[in-house]
Amino acid sequence: MGARSDASPAAVRRIDAREAAVEVLLGVLSEGRRLEDALAVPQSRLGDRRDRGLVQELCYGTLRRLEQLQQLSENLLVRPLRRKDRDVAVLIMLGLYQLLYTRVPSHAAVAATVEVARNRGKPWAVGLLNAILRSFLRRQDELLHSAQVASESSWGLPAWLRTELERAWPARWKRIALSLSERPPMSLRVNLRRLDREAYLEACEKIGLSGRAIPFTDAGVHLAETCDLADLPGFEDGWASVQDGAAQLTAGVLGLAPGQRVLDACAAPGGKTCQILETAPQGVRVTAIDIDAERVERMRENLRRLRLQAELAVGDATDPIGASWARRPFDRILLDVPCSATGVIRRHPDVKRLRRPGDIPGLAERQTRMLDALWPILAEGGRLLYVTCSLLPAENETQIFDFLERHSDAREQVISVSWGHSRNAGRQVLPGDEGMDGFYFACLEKR
Repeated sequence: MGARSDASPAAVRRIDAREAAVEVLLGVLSEGRRLEDALAVPQSRLGDRRDRGLVQELCYGTLRRLEQLQQLSENLLVRPLRRKDRDVAVLIMLGLYQLLYTRVPSHAAVAATVEVARNRGKPWAVGLLNAILRSFLRRQDELLHSAQVASESSWGLPAWLRTELERAWPARWKRIALSLSERPPMSLRVNLRRLDREAYLEACEKIGLSGRAIPFTDAGVHLAETCDLADLPGFEDGWASVQDGAAQLTAGVLGLAPGQRVLDACAAPGGKTCQILETAPQGVRVTAIDIDAERVERMRENLRRLRLQAELAVGDATDPIGASWARRPFDRILLDVPCSATGVIRRHPDVKRLRRPGDIPGLAERQTRMLDALWPILAEGGRLLYVTCSLLPAENETQIFDFLERHSDAREQVISVSWGHSRNAGRQVLPGDEGMDGFYFACLEKR
């Protein structure tokens, strides 16, 4: 007699991309989960790679355009849905997103979205979804205008973040808000130890991938369209890595010289560590730490794929004293601190839903502790490069001003470059600048 399986049919049933997208978005919107974590759940139940790509497109896109889609849904519904029918509300937004922002034919988008309601055991919602999506197709211009007028005050951002951006960037906040709602380009960093950028672009062209160089970088490439990593030329052989253009500016600001010891603190998943190693002069030795052991293992895998070597350690950047990796001073320290991620909302649209204004003081306090803890292990004459992917002064120039007040042996090393925007301390790249994300850089030198 065979062994009885305890798995329920629902646990093993294959689901399509739209059904998976509903589960993912409910995880973010109702349960407060990070989008990357929520996406990992339904992957094993999807049919193929194309389905996984469609799930990502639907979830990322819906969250980027969430405020507009919610407003359209409200205008189309005769009465609000009950709390227990949150999945139907998500299905309406998914349907609207497909009709507005994808190449899926209208009839196919409506039919496939309606079918999910049946699969979720809500046959009553079939007629509702059909009526709402077809009504949108008939009245699209009128509804879009109405939704735009109603949501103008938010600019697609939470009220608190819009206020902060308006205060920090009075002449640019509208452009920033628009950029944060756009789809970012697929950005790559060519491994210059293996081939140059021009050769990689030619390899892309041969397989039908169009790309262009990212300004201000030596190895950056923007692809015209996203694709699966497995389809990139030489990816498994270490020819290229995924990395935003602004993040690629880091190694150049460090000012590396032969024989230096470099610490990359908070380094996982290792993009900047690998870039330093790919471009470093002879004899540069890199130590990379992260507090999360699993993320350190991801760094190890990335280094292995790129055939690079660094000293890796699980370590706490707020408490280096006595740690084996901190026994000797470093000539360069890269401190890419945990932050609000307000500069990378294009790539992480769940930040708009999960981040709260009350989070900022706690993040700033942790950043302060990291700066103060790592400063003693920087060699005299050495540089510490402070980096965030934030747009908020509390995490950026205010941190640097306060640090200089506390440390008489520190001075700011002005970053004299043609990219970004000069601040009272440090330099800021804004979302959309040459297709890049929002990053802040400040260089501190020990006297």
